[in-house]
Amino acid sequence: MMNGSTIVFYLLALQTLGGGLLSVTTRQIFRAAIYLLFSLIGIAGIYFWLQYQFIAAVQIVVYVGGIVVLIIFSIFLTQQTGELLPKQRLGRKVFSALAVFCGFALTIVQIVQHKFTQANSDLSPVTVADIGKSMLGTNDGGYALPFEVVSMLLLAALVGCIVIALRSKPETT
Repeated sequence: MMNGSTIVFYLLALQTLGGGLLSVTTRQIFRAAIYLLFSLIGIAGIYFWLQYQFIAAVQIVVYVGGIVVLIIFSIFLTQQTGELLPKQRLGRKVFSALAVFCGFALTIVQIVQHKFTQANSDLSPVTVADIGKSMLGTNDGGYALPFEVVSMLLLAALVGCIVIALRSKPETT
């Protein structure tokens, strides 16, 4: 029986998979970034549907708000928004399809072999404050250093994009 919750899940899954498929099959780089944006929003919607609001918010802020905006900004800086990406050779397409199939098969094998158990209900619920203290802590269980490393990586990518954009194009005669 299909209820409203199941329909919402299937719509979000369709948006996620459709956006991902369109992202890798289009030859226009700007459209690929927009399709990636829709796919990542679909993933955030699934997190909201699962009632993981904090992870959904992180998905939107970090991936949708950070990574995709950085990609779109990079595309605009390199002035390649309207250009078509080159057609891929048949060998690359076959290798990509084989890699996708192997990844899918590995995922299915792991799901089938995993013994899913019911979580203990005596565990205390984790609050957003607990997650924040853990993520931004500088002690052994903290993740402040990886956050800083990721921010430096994004800054380096942005600087590299600006350098590429400022580099003059060779003149054609």
